[in-house]
Amino acid sequence: MIYYFTLPGLGGSDNNHWQSHFERVLPNCKRIEQENWEKPNREDWINTVEKAVEGYDLSQVVFISHSLGGITLAHWVKKFQKKIKGALIVAPPNLNDVSSEYELDSFLPVPEEVIPFPTVFVASANDPWASYEASTKLAGQWGSELIGIGDAGHINSDSGFGEWKVGQEFLDKIK
Repeated sequence: MIYYFTLPGLGGSDNNHWQSHFERVLPNCKRIEQENWEKPNREDWINTVEKAVEGYDLSQVVFISHSLGGITLAHWVKKFQKKIKGALIVAPPNLNDVSSEYELDSFLPVPEEVIPFPTVFVASANDPWASYEASTKLAGQWGSELIGIGDAGHINSDSGFGEWKVGQEFLDKIK
């Protein structure tokens, strides 16, 4: 049985966000709730991820991350050296451009090591948080399969991504 965990980014994911829709339709899917969505701290966030998956068979765990959740995932892998079944990583920000503005310096430097399990990295051509070039570079460093979806903004509810059936198809690529 696969266990899905969503990892939202800064501010969490509202009720209309595609991650919230995934939580409602995927079996065994739950959100990893961070203590502070507005002022994230890397150590707090990755320790929360670690606590959330304690007791699970990690070979059956799939993370579904958005934005800063993807950066959190990479830091969790680096700190805990664990492998899961796979991850869908959607629109991680280029923190070199935005970290100070949003008080995200604790997430720097962003890990550049290959993530040791299958990952599908979805990027937009006009994401205000990361250029497509920056996303392409990060996907390559992480060893992820990159899927570009054109002009899709930050791939969130503000960009019109609610139910996002195509995103569920991307999730199916993780075997």
